[in-house]
Amino acid sequence: MNARRVALRACVSVLVPLLVLYAVGRLEWSIFATFGAFTSLYGRERAGRARLQLQARLALYLTTAVGLGTLVACAPERAWLAVPAAATVSALGSFASDAERWHPPGPLFLVFAFAACAALPSSGSDVLVAVGVAAASAAFSVVVGNLGAWWRRDDGEPVARPTYLASLRWHVLPCSLGVLLAGSIATTADIGRPYWAMVSAVVPLVAVDFRHQVVRGLHRVVGTLAGLVVAGALLALDLGGLAVILVVALLQAVAELLVGRNYALALVAITPLALLMVHLAAPVPTSELLADRGIETVIGVSAGLLVGYLTRVRYPRS
Repeated sequence: MNARRVALRACVSVLVPLLVLYAVGRLEWSIFATFGAFTSLYGRERAGRARLQLQARLALYLTTAVGLGTLVACAPERAWLAVPAAATVSALGSFASDAERWHPPGPLFLVFAFAACAALPSSGSDVLVAVGVAAASAAFSVVVGNLGAWWRRDDGEPVARPTYLASLRWHVLPCSLGVLLAGSIATTADIGRPYWAMVSAVVPLVAVDFRHQVVRGLHRVVGTLAGLVVAGALLALDLGGLAVILVVALLQAVAELLVGRNYALALVAITPLALLMVHLAAPVPTSELLADRGIETVIGVSAGLLVGYLTRVRYPRS
């Protein structure tokens, strides 16, 4: 696996759609395009038709998550509707991840796409826009991810699939419970962006046993706190739209270069990437943005580890 090639694909997949939106003066749609571009993060370990098929499915899943999230955002009660709905998305994503052997594993990006879009006040007309932008961006990512594979016959290694019962025990129930608990706590506390708590709850629960869950949780917290320092410095520069787009694309490439080596280190790039993405679509005060991300990360990881601990005996993973 060529990490530089993967990083380049991810960079191009997010850069081009954002440049198009900048050119047409629609940066408020950037969050939809970015979630569609996350399609490029999948299938790096596969080749040929196997990668194409997986990325095509993820393009559909991510677009659907964006559309459903925007639909929920149309409701006045969106804050509480989003919590059980995100837990359902997490359950379905966990099941699909195990059944199709996603890499990266787990429903994190689906939960992120759904819950973040559900948090943005929207109207009925925004749903078609969100779906269209996300679908176009996802389709572009599929093309970028398979440009060098159209003529190859190698489909990669056969994909072993777990039993459905194992999937339910290992990931589906814990991930959905973790999202439900984290989302409920963050929404009750009225911090502002419960989707970061819900996403963070998923992070430890994709690990195979509780010890590894603790390690992933610590990586998430430590890496996020370090990333907040970088994000604060970047936001303090008050960069223009084009500059932010270029920084986002660069951070995406850096994150892909690091994520396979050290998750905490990768989060130093992922955290400002996520914050700049949100800020680009809907600017808010920097101090509020940084505080919400830090607090909700701790809430989410704590909720995830609690669920992981409580389910470790009844649903052993190792």
